[in-house]
Amino acid sequence: MELAPGTQALFVPSDPPRDGVLALWGHGGGDTPIDLVLPKDQAYRRTQVAASVLPVAEAVRVLLGAGEHASATVTAWAEVVAAGLNLVARGRVEPDGTSWRAGPLEVDDALRLTELAEALPPEALALPLSGLKRVRLHSPESLVRAVWDAIADLLAENESVRLVLRVEPVDDGFAGVLAVRGSDPGLVLDVAEFGEAPEVVRSLFGEHVQVRVALALRRGAVAWPPLARAVGGVVELADHEVVALLRGGGPLGIEVLWPKDLFEGVPKIRASVRVPSDSPAQLTLSRMLDFRWQVSIGDEDLTDAEVAALAEAKRPLVRLRGRWVRADSLLLARLRARAPVSEADALAAALTGSLEVDGEQVEFATPSVLTGLLERIRAAPEVVVEPPEGLHGTLRPYQLSGLAWLVRMTELGLGGCLADDMGLGKTIQLIALHLHRRAGPTLVLCPASLLGNWEREFARFAPSVPVRQFHGGKRSLDGLAGNEVVLATYGVLLRDRATLATVDWGLVAADEAQQVKNALSKTARELRKLPSAARIALTGTPMENRLSELWSILDWTTPGLLGTAERFRQRFARPIERHADQAATDRLAAVVRPFLLRRRKTDPDVAPELPAKTETDLFVPLTREQVTLYEAVVRENLAAIKDTSGITRRAQVLKLLTELKQICNHPAQYLKEPGALDGRSGKLAAVEELLEVMLEAGEQVLVFSQYVAMCRLLEGWLRERGLPVQVLSGSVPVGERDRMVQRFQSGEVPVFLLSLKAGGVGLNLTRATQVIHYDRWWNPAVEDQATDRAHRIGQERPVQVHRLIAEGTVEERVATLLARKRALTDAIIGHGEDWLTSLSDADLAALVHLT
Repeated sequence: MELAPGTQALFVPSDPPRDGVLALWGHGGGDTPIDLVLPKDQAYRRTQVAASVLPVAEAVRVLLGAGEHASATVTAWAEVVAAGLNLVARGRVEPDGTSWRAGPLEVDDALRLTELAEALPPEALALPLSGLKRVRLHSPESLVRAVWDAIADLLAENESVRLVLRVEPVDDGFAGVLAVRGSDPGLVLDVAEFGEAPEVVRSLFGEHVQVRVALALRRGAVAWPPLARAVGGVVELADHEVVALLRGGGPLGIEVLWPKDLFEGVPKIRASVRVPSDSPAQLTLSRMLDFRWQVSIGDEDLTDAEVAALAEAKRPLVRLRGRWVRADSLLLARLRARAPVSEADALAAALTGSLEVDGEQVEFATPSVLTGLLERIRAAPEVVVEPPEGLHGTLRPYQLSGLAWLVRMTELGLGGCLADDMGLGKTIQLIALHLHRRAGPTLVLCPASLLGNWEREFARFAPSVPVRQFHGGKRSLDGLAGNEVVLATYGVLLRDRATLATVDWGLVAADEAQQVKNALSKTARELRKLPSAARIALTGTPMENRLSELWSILDWTTPGLLGTAERFRQRFARPIERHADQAATDRLAAVVRPFLLRRRKTDPDVAPELPAKTETDLFVPLTREQVTLYEAVVRENLAAIKDTSGITRRAQVLKLLTELKQICNHPAQYLKEPGALDGRSGKLAAVEELLEVMLEAGEQVLVFSQYVAMCRLLEGWLRERGLPVQVLSGSVPVGERDRMVQRFQSGEVPVFLLSLKAGGVGLNLTRATQVIHYDRWWNPAVEDQATDRAHRIGQERPVQVHRLIAEGTVEERVATLLARKRALTDAIIGHGEDWLTSLSDADLAALVHLT
């Protein structure tokens, strides 16, 4: 019986097992009605189909004879049947009352049962259990066992002879020679030889041996049809039948013998590329390399001619080097598929050991040219780079090694991200790199607030280097010197990229590179268009929220290394962020690690002289007014959230969280009142107590808040008490920002109030020994950046960090979540507070209710 395309199959168990049947449906024929329960739109529907019903013996023949284009259910049941036949052939059969069943199962058999059960498609499990009011389906495991038991019950019988099938090569094919094994394990006699000495045969194998052999062949042919073609004790075998034998799907109860070394085995396939021997010292990551398949059998690699012969083969068995090689259709299809590979793809594949081909990971054979490159970028720089001429300053040991890393990566044309902790001197390392390279002008892009800092640092550490600010209304690149440094902001890049693109920059550095973490932003797109021989990103937080931010930075420094944005999401971001996939995490780390240099202040060989940093969470109670406002806002917003969905719901949740945080800070901030602050906020009372102790001890204090409005309220409150205070927000001009820093560093102003966004980067405030986070940003990376304004190289005294948290509120619960997640990638938390907007109504209510 030949199965029509689209035919589906399911097994109907019975007692005794051999009376079970295979129901075939979906092919437009059949006269037996079968009730089914099929999946539809994430639910189930009842239906009735007309099916053809086959007894077990015929079902075995039909399933094993199905072609490669059979439906998923037919293919799955064929695998189950093959495994059942293998069990019976190995004698794994035991009595069960008046019938037989498969067993006892060994560990490997039980694992195979689970594997087969998990592979059954929903249509193969659509048969409901009978006699029940409530619809229930057979478990996949019970159906696999039912098929195995049916085969065992049908075919199990005390064997009077032990048949052997000896496979031998014949001309350009194969044949199976039938034989009988005697009680002596070494005694094997071909069936064709029975007529030569019948008396000897009967004495060795018993009376009526020919009849018993014929019966054994008949039983075996039920499961393995080729036996029915036996003539004179010999069966001509087609390639696919030999392959089936190799896979263990042989004749029931008949031992299969193979000549020694007849087959080389299954070829092992690996992807590789051809890298020209005259490749330039600098990589051109966009250059395309010739893709090639590298095939090995055992420990030997095939030649290109042999690989080509294997790819062109029309049969699953190919003769190579005087031996037969088994090549399945998937392997042959892959060998015929070739696609060009970029240098960046090849480099990433060499780092992870696998290359993605047609959406699947294939082992990658790294060519020798790339092997040498890997050794260079993975290992510490072999040559220690001396401080360059013209550098006025001493590089610490870790800064010297950082300079050597920067030199190596830029010389190789790879680029990189210097991601040292805030305060470890990324600026001086970049200045030293410019002095070392002397390979044309350098463009430094940074936030506007850092232009003055970069100019001062160059004047301090490299006074011989001409520096200009490409900023303001009269900006110009006229007369640009070959070793000049140009300082520009990201805003200027956005407005004047065409002018900046007229220069062939020897080096482009993106400071605070998290500013372009959104690859879809116009600023990030304009940055990618700038011509440069080398690209270096500088950031203490290469990934603030999502893995896509890391992709954005490294795709600029080393284009193509992590693939396209969509490919990166599929291969890394989704498995890691949604499922904490450790294998994907390891692959990403293997690719990223050589291109991102990260040193922390806590590393023993980085800054041992840096004083300690102590962090304390200070839980403060709400006042009666805060409690009343808090509960009212929770009730009002939760009621509104219940009736919304999509982006409207997300906006409503963010509104709720913002209002609750403002209430926790101070009712005046939420109500937008200008004053009368005392006695209304637990946080304000805590700040008053802290400042009294800190200022009496002569210490200087940084106070961070997410909200400029809260900073303004604190400013007025402190001025009423006669305290010198200043507020830094995003609206403060660059010049005034620098003067604020000088006043604080000189001790003129003991309390510095800072908006977290405006003051979280680019400031050196080592005079501070106390840091207060008035409210939480709910992103540890952003908080750490702010704290690092004080805890950085140059700090000589311990730094105390105080985080104020309103107890019993959403702030306390989120603080607990952050403490658990701090060791994980911030990508798992999500963007800022957006990760909270996806909570269910119940989870959100539990998060925000007062306790």
